Amino acid sequence: MRVILTGGGTGGHIYPALALAKQIKEHNPASQILYIGSKNGLEADIVQKAGIEFQAIEISGFRRKISFDNVKTIYRFLKAVSRSKRLISEFQADIVVGTGGYVCGPVVYAAHKMKIPTLIHEQNVIPGLTNKFLSRYATRIAVSFTGSAGYFPKRKVVVTGNPRATEVYNADGIRGRASLKVFPGRKIVLVVGGSRGAKAINQAFLNAVPYLEERKQLHFVYVTGDVHYKTVTERLKELETIPDNLSVYPFLYNMPEVLATTDLIINRAGASFLAEITSLGIPSILIPSPYVTNNHQEKNARWLEQNGAACVLLEHELDENTLLRAIDTLIGDNQSWMQMKEAAKKLGEPLAAEKVYNEMQALINK
Repeated sequence: MRVILTGGGTGGHIYPALALAKQIKEHNPASQILYIGSKNGLEADIVQKAGIEFQAIEISGFRRKISFDNVKTIYRFLKAVSRSKRLISEFQADIVVGTGGYVCGPVVYAAHKMKIPTLIHEQNVIPGLTNKFLSRYATRIAVSFTGSAGYFPKRKVVVTGNPRATEVYNADGIRGRASLKVFPGRKIVLVVGGSRGAKAINQAFLNAVPYLEERKQLHFVYVTGDVHYKTVTERLKELETIPDNLSVYPFLYNMPEVLATTDLIINRAGASFLAEITSLGIPSILIPSPYVTNNHQEKNARWLEQNGAACVLLEHELDENTLLRAIDTLIGDNQSWMQMKEAAKKLGEPLAAEKVYNEMQALINK
């Protein structure tokens, strides 16, 4: 099997592709994989570090407002289609798979024009502009959420889940708990500030820290992200005492194992992250970032909330009081917590990478 993967701009587009690459190699170690992305995107670094062959095209996204820059974008798109055709031909691809971001537009379109099977994967509940454009050309459209299906041609859509879910589903939760050194019997609340853009979560949680000691039945694991770790630890030193049911880390290298032992999580609402927590059935308090394109995160979070799998707090609603109330409501009542856990599991697709791989195989053999 010779597969071209493409997608980029954010980790939410790149990591599902890498999870799929891993699945392909597990099924067929002799498979050849080429990743086409932007030389200026995150994928240029991440993909090559993963040991996958990488080729770059020059492309930019359309501006949502009328602009002369869009004329330049059309020119770059046509040029990128031409280069993509050359790369596809030289690689002799059996199939092209796009996971979102404007970089996959010319690659998937070029494959369509060359009559090569194509599959696009949509991670978010509300599709991005590129996948909406490609939906008329793609052979198959895989979606993470059933709520996405109505935005695409019905005959092309298959609900697979997000391949990232497969990465965490088989993680060892016992080893994860042991690594955290948590007292026996305490439920784990994981707070993920992230490496960037989580100032609101940091502020609210730091203000809540003095009240954590009252919640001895819980242990709070706070992952600040490298960027915020120094500031957070300096703030904590200003307190009279640091609760013994709080652990603070800049980063966790065994995050899948920690997720597998988590009872409640507080985080943003990126699509890959939601795939991971629903595959494990983790109840969540979601604080969507208001700074992402098309407000994707709030729409993702609301989908989980409507299905009883999460509680959503918008940034303007977030402070230590609303956060602590949400924690007490969700984990203080065991019945409510169990109901949310089951609801999250129903939305999860732990075998997502396998499902996407099977769709690819079917297209190639058609």
